[in-house]
Amino acid sequence: MYKAIIISAFVALMASCTSDFNNEKYVVGEDYIENMDGVILVDTLTVEVSTVSLDSLITSSQERILVGNYTDPIFGKLKSESYFELTANNYRLKTSTSDTDYTNFVYDSIAVILRHDNYYYGDTLQNQILSVHRLSEKVLYDDEATSFYNTSTLDYESGSLGTITYKPEPNRKDSIYIPISDAYGQELFQKLKTQEISTKDEFINKFNGLMIKSIGENSSSVIGFSASKSSVLRLYYSDNEETNEESLYKDFYISDPARQFNSVSLDRNGTIIQNLQSGSSFQPSGLTGNQSFIQAGSGIVCRLDFPSIKRLYDLSENGTIVDAQLLLRPVKNSNSNVYPLKDSLSVYVADQYNRISNVLYDYNGTQAYALLNQEIDEFHENIGYSISIAGFLNTELTKQSNTRSTLLFSLPSASKSVDRLVIGDQNNSENKIKLKIYYLSY
Repeated sequence: MYKAIIISAFVALMASCTSDFNNEKYVVGEDYIENMDGVILVDTLTVEVSTVSLDSLITSSQERILVGNYTDPIFGKLKSESYFELTANNYRLKTSTSDTDYTNFVYDSIAVILRHDNYYYGDTLQNQILSVHRLSEKVLYDDEATSFYNTSTLDYESGSLGTITYKPEPNRKDSIYIPISDAYGQELFQKLKTQEISTKDEFINKFNGLMIKSIGENSSSVIGFSASKSSVLRLYYSDNEETNEESLYKDFYISDPARQFNSVSLDRNGTIIQNLQSGSSFQPSGLTGNQSFIQAGSGIVCRLDFPSIKRLYDLSENGTIVDAQLLLRPVKNSNSNVYPLKDSLSVYVADQYNRISNVLYDYNGTQAYALLNQEIDEFHENIGYSISIAGFLNTELTKQSNTRSTLLFSLPSASKSVDRLVIGDQNNSENKIKLKIYYLSY
């Protein structure tokens, strides 16, 4: 855990040191101003910016069915499909009746009902076509795995059980209704009616689960639906002996949040990040137009390295960082009403191979976030994500070994959303990343 050192003598009036460009990199220069309290403001330290594609993200146990696809002008073609196992409270028809009454029950229809959970991303003015498919294998983890990931998939039948074409209205509290094949419904109904299925295991052995995907070529959004009991497979049937012709139904819901996951894929062909490799590698921002990229769902994150941090000792061998304010600025015209800015970024500490060791903490021991400031100033310089990284940099400054840690920036809820962001580096013409370090010499 990183803890910042709070200096009571720290004053607000600081002066900035001038820039010293060396091989097109910022370093601590010789020109600086020291105030009477011994605090030096350094704003020319090198920040190396790059983009990383993580191996995978855990997408099970997120309690969101995430479905859709869209083509992003910067990131490429993204799609999200959802897989899940179903269960029921019990496997009887109209539990208040006796077994002898089962002969009176007749099948009516079956449907998948999905309730919006208010999440969406992209242009919802275009129609969305959803297709439901029957899984041909059980919802089981791969060998030695304990979760499902954005890269996970399961086999499913190519023939659709049912489709719906609709215009997404995710802010409404209602649900969408997808009629399902009567052949599937009759099969399920008959196995319940004859009590061939009477337990959860018997049900799962016959009905592995469902998969939902978007098949519309013109789709331009990804929509979130609740994975709780408000989204169900509903079997409708009736009792021939009932004079009021009451419609009866049986609900099947997601059996366990861990048995539902979203598979998110991104086709980057033809984009500025098409050569980005997954895992321990990274792509420097100098190769991508002095920009770095973040996208939830697909596992793309921004990486920051501080190779010149020990140059602070050139100012004074005895000193400490009392504050370090970092500002990440979105690249102009990369966000819009369709691709809005989120209000914060999650920050993680990782090694040189992008292996995450922890979240970043503030000096109170609370998880730290980079918070969005959207206040418009005269030159639009303050719009961006700001965070203090003093504790992290102090740890890097005082390390005795040659190993360096790095910071990875991601969007919150990255495992159940597909929001994205483009950040400028120190050489970006309009939206430079800024780092101001307050170094106390003693």
